[in-house]
Amino acid sequence: MSGHEDGKKQPLKQPKKQAKDMDEEDRAFKKKQKEKQKKLEELKVKAAGKGPLATSGIHKSGKR
Repeated sequence: MSGHEDGKKQPLKQPKKQAKDMDEEDRAFKKKQKEKQKKLEELKVKAAGKGPLATSGIHKSGKR
């Protein structure tokens, strides 16, 4: 009898993540990224509302 080796094994505890203190540069960078993302979303909505861009191409007539 060597003990309770057959019992349920518990996972090792992970160390808690420390909250990073962001300096002014990080805050400004994140703010700039959010603004870029908003602009991209607005442009996507605008582009989706319009029809195809290349409408003037070679058109075949029905007559031969």
